[in-house]
Amino acid sequence: MTYQIKKAAVLGSGVMGSGIAAHLANIGIPVLLLDIVPGQLTEEEVAKGLTLEDDAIRNKMSAGALQKLLKQKPAPLTKKSNVSLIEAGNFEDDLEKLKNVDWIIEVIVENLDVKKGLYEKIDAVRKPGTIITSNTSGISIEAMAEDRSEDFQKHFLGTHFFNPPRYLKLLEVIPASTTTPEVVDFMTRFGEDVLGKGVVIAKDTPNFIANRIGTYGLLITLREMEKRGYSIGEVDSVTGTLIGRPTSATFRTLDVVGLDTFMHVAKNVYDKTEGEEQKVFELPPFMKKMIDNGWIGAKAKQGFYQKKGKEILELNTETFEYSPAKKLTTSSIEMAKQQKGLANKVKTLVYADDRTGEILWNILAPTLRYSAELNGEIADDIVSLDNAMKWGFGWQQGPFEIWDAIGVEKSVVKMKEEGYEIPSFVQSLLAKGYESFYKEEDSELYFFDGEDYKLVPVNEKVIDLKRYKKKHGVIKKNSGASLIDLGDGVALLEFHSQSNSIGPDIIQMINFAVDEVEKNFKGLVIGNQGKNFCVGANLGMILMEAQDDNIFELDFIVRSFQNAMMKIKYSSKPVVAAPFAMTLGGGAEVCLPAAHIQASMETYMGLVEAGVGLIPGGGGNVGLYTKHLKGLPNGVHIDYQFVANKVFETIATAKVSTSGEEARDTNFLDFADGISVNADHLIYDAKQAAIALFDTGYKAPAREKFPVTGDSGYATMLLGAEGMFLSGFISEHDLKIAKKLAFVLAGGKVPYGTLVDEQYMLDLEREAFLSLVAEPKSQQRMQHMLIKGKPLRN
Repeated sequence: MTYQIKKAAVLGSGVMGSGIAAHLANIGIPVLLLDIVPGQLTEEEVAKGLTLEDDAIRNKMSAGALQKLLKQKPAPLTKKSNVSLIEAGNFEDDLEKLKNVDWIIEVIVENLDVKKGLYEKIDAVRKPGTIITSNTSGISIEAMAEDRSEDFQKHFLGTHFFNPPRYLKLLEVIPASTTTPEVVDFMTRFGEDVLGKGVVIAKDTPNFIANRIGTYGLLITLREMEKRGYSIGEVDSVTGTLIGRPTSATFRTLDVVGLDTFMHVAKNVYDKTEGEEQKVFELPPFMKKMIDNGWIGAKAKQGFYQKKGKEILELNTETFEYSPAKKLTTSSIEMAKQQKGLANKVKTLVYADDRTGEILWNILAPTLRYSAELNGEIADDIVSLDNAMKWGFGWQQGPFEIWDAIGVEKSVVKMKEEGYEIPSFVQSLLAKGYESFYKEEDSELYFFDGEDYKLVPVNEKVIDLKRYKKKHGVIKKNSGASLIDLGDGVALLEFHSQSNSIGPDIIQMINFAVDEVEKNFKGLVIGNQGKNFCVGANLGMILMEAQDDNIFELDFIVRSFQNAMMKIKYSSKPVVAAPFAMTLGGGAEVCLPAAHIQASMETYMGLVEAGVGLIPGGGGNVGLYTKHLKGLPNGVHIDYQFVANKVFETIATAKVSTSGEEARDTNFLDFADGISVNADHLIYDAKQAAIALFDTGYKAPAREKFPVTGDSGYATMLLGAEGMFLSGFISEHDLKIAKKLAFVLAGGKVPYGTLVDEQYMLDLEREAFLSLVAEPKSQQRMQHMLIKGKPLRN
């Protein structure tokens, strides 16, 4: 049977259910969102004359959830208009509509009997072949499928999303014994290619993979903290980014999750285990007392931490009083910071003979042993366990990658000295004379499966540039960028300067790359796999030249950058930009002239130069203005002032998109540009776009003149800025920046509708940029951004 999901239904409109519905809407799948019918009216509803029979009341739960989606932070929707793809309904009036959907996702209360009661109703209305999944975080998939029809059971499985569904990558797929392999295969591919998730196949065991290991690790941490007399702040200071974990570390994570939610997750395992394992999953008394007090975390504004004004206070779990949060300061922390690479940092910390080493060893060692004991029981291989922890809990290294980092043999010797039993899986690795759970050969990654090494399976759409370069080398590189042959006639220009900021080295490589591609390739992709695509030009270099009053050198650099952008635009071979995450200032300017932009769903794009006292200098003003004009239909009267105003507002306010979709709304992307839901597929998708452009006869755009608003447009744009200045919303220097920007976008002192060419606009832009760079207040803004990492309003 061929499966397709054109429409879905989400049953349960709580935070998780509505979040899943939002994620489906973000990728263009219409969703039916159902929930219970309220049993009674509020006083306000009675006063309005409403009854329990009114649709507004009957759909109150799901309709209310849709309103919350528009206000939630972080935003579940990539753009607010996506909410129109979600239809609100209820379980009593709308279950019949389930016969029109291809996928039903149950996200109701974690109670087996309640779930089974709903499944009975679903079974009576669904059409054969409809896939049904549960988002349960711990109830047995097998138990839920009992008593259902054969077709229901064949198409039933678990799909456990992590919260928030838009942002967290992990999707655990949990088949029942009755689920057909075709359904499992389809949901795995669909999860990765369409939902953009990292999919792991989990076994039907309590809490599945990530919550089983993650909860164990958190509870071990709580016990070690109590046992060894560490404070909450001290533990968090060494269990976060220092060891490759999220900044929320241990206790901030628990506050965000909510202690009430965490209690239910822990109880899932406690109720289904015994002996020493069960003891670990019993909440410590102080946490039970916190829950009784209602101190359950962020939603109660009080948990392990409490904010008083600007001060962060931590809970003393013995006295139940709050005091200023403390940090652990030891020599091993300073030593670790000097190490290169996360693996060396962790190794330094774990074996340190101080309080940092003590807490980290006593947290990590039992978690590693536990993971090894569960291998084969909760998942088929260590790759699934490692990926689940990385994608679900935000660990940079999974448990077996951590074990390799600290040295398997060395750690096992220490564990034995402390009297711990070593899991048979680890013993078999060492007995064969192997030293690590993973090994790399010929740039391919292998994992130990209990007997020998097997190749780590990888989707062809996942291109790991680090490993790819090891295998295939580079065409040319300098300190800022490398040119790589991606195969199939496509080259890739990879930025790798600090923060991928643009300086002369990257400009030089852009020029070389375009020349090389025009001679020998079908197309060029500009992309990388850093933390961000590009945070802009090298601000430190610009400030240094400005403070030295070296305007001639700055003029040369800005002119070179502009010329490189024009080289991208008018290349005879298609250039595809592949932005993701922060794509700011110069990063956005690199994308605007590209023949095609293939953005990640999570792309935060904007021309933010006003925040550092400047305007875009690399063609961003003219690039965004012409991108707006390009999207307008031919033969229709166009109000160029409206276009100029919109671009002026976007740049003057340093507006940054909150998603790839929103970047389309602000015209950084146009209707033909693409958005990749799975960030791991971005380079592959961009490569395919370059090939498609070449194969369909790509021709470079013609150099054409375009209309500007001139004097009258300049005055109109300035009017709004002066109004904001007089009202006290912007400073005098903000107004000066706005005047320069308005002059550039208006095309200078020319009549409305005058046709100008790109070089004329670029010259205006460069002159304005250089005049602002020389301003002391702009230099103050640049310096403040470099030191503090945030804008200065002077």
